[in-house]
Amino acid sequence: MTTKVKSYKMLIGGEWREGLHSFDVSNPQNNEVLATVPSATKEDMVEAIETADRTFRMRDPIPTHERIRILSKVSDYMERDHEAFAAIIASEGSKTITEARSEVSRAIQTIRISAEEARRLKGETINFDQNPGSEQRVGYYQRFPMGVVGAITPFNDPLNLVAHKIGPALASGNAIVLKPASATPLSALKLAEVFEEAGLPEGYLSVITGSGKELGDVLVTHPAVKMVSFTGGSDAGEAITSKAGTKKISMELGSNSPVIVLSDADLSKAVHACCSGAFSAAGQNCIGVQRIFVARELYPAFIDGLVEAAEALKVGDKMDERTDVGPMINEKEAVRVSEWVDEALGMGAQIEAGGVRDGAYYSPTILSHVPSDAKVMAEEIFGPVVIVNPVTDLDEAIEKSNAVNYGLHAGIFTNDINQAFKAIRKMDVGGLMINDSSDYRIDEMPFGGTKGSGIGREGVRFSIESMTEQKVVCFHLDE
Repeated sequence: MTTKVKSYKMLIGGEWREGLHSFDVSNPQNNEVLATVPSATKEDMVEAIETADRTFRMRDPIPTHERIRILSKVSDYMERDHEAFAAIIASEGSKTITEARSEVSRAIQTIRISAEEARRLKGETINFDQNPGSEQRVGYYQRFPMGVVGAITPFNDPLNLVAHKIGPALASGNAIVLKPASATPLSALKLAEVFEEAGLPEGYLSVITGSGKELGDVLVTHPAVKMVSFTGGSDAGEAITSKAGTKKISMELGSNSPVIVLSDADLSKAVHACCSGAFSAAGQNCIGVQRIFVARELYPAFIDGLVEAAEALKVGDKMDERTDVGPMINEKEAVRVSEWVDEALGMGAQIEAGGVRDGAYYSPTILSHVPSDAKVMAEEIFGPVVIVNPVTDLDEAIEKSNAVNYGLHAGIFTNDINQAFKAIRKMDVGGLMINDSSDYRIDEMPFGGTKGSGIGREGVRFSIESMTEQKVVCFHLDE
């Protein structure tokens, strides 16, 4: 059965528009064309930015109670359309229908948290009389919206990562121009429709579809854009920082997440969590488990357990609820993963499971004894491949975990609280999960990394803080 190809429009300042040209959005599972989407021009992007800027400057700010009402309505409408959102996510991307449903639930929560945090957007009083001579001064600081936020999102969480940009931006009173990933723009466009239905005033939200190479520089460098919020690869992140100048920047970039399994760990729990963390979303997850360092005495049993768990995963049709692992986002990426694995094998690594490519599918793969200079050890694989190497003790595990230019999330399995706290002190990451894999996040927590993994923190409250400016008010009173 052939799916009917739908023609989408993009949202520019409250108006749904076609483009002079369009591009196809395809299902990576079978390359079937799902939709045609406008391929925006630089002029379209400039118009969206300037409309957002004009809207922000010329009308009164949306009152807090109205922001809360709109965001709450959006979350209610998303709940109503839960299955439709899930079908879009699973069709345009790599997630199974089960994983897609979970993402929709998280995105709903992200928008609801945004509504709640809008209520809590406040400053505090300042004791100016702590300074001698300032006894007659009183005041406070208050947070104000910045203006236009420019946002760029990746393909791997096409709804929730969009919600993490739009929700906080609108909750804090800003306008936002979003450029979603070209591979998965349909989720963002449907979310924009829901915001329109919920009564968001025109001009506060634009969703511009098209080539990042064509549109990215305009969004990043336009003087009306006061902040750039980017989630994506490290190379693109570095390019943005070099072009953005003095703009505020928030970036959640790549990772190469380690998990440490000590000899006193709960073996079954560690195996289950690491298997799920490595292979969910076909491994295309910034906090997915990529490197596992296991105590030597537990290593054989852990390898056996992980291989058994990986080989039990069902690879296949994304829309089948029994499927555990779907395709990668395209065949090109699957070929790249295969090449990285082949390089590691040529350097002495051993393959314990998987290692088979079929078009855009790559089987859940476990490598052992991978040398430190292999690309798959040093860089972000962003595919269904995990490395399991033995270590002598926690110190060695921490040293190897830190020996990459990433520091987003990590995990450690141990029942020794002293070992856990040693890891907390010494691991150079933005988040450490104790007795869980690196692949754990709730949408309220501060989320971000160290080193090449990013700048700043996401998570609704923390995004709102970064998307607002503090203004100090001081009254000099007469005696």
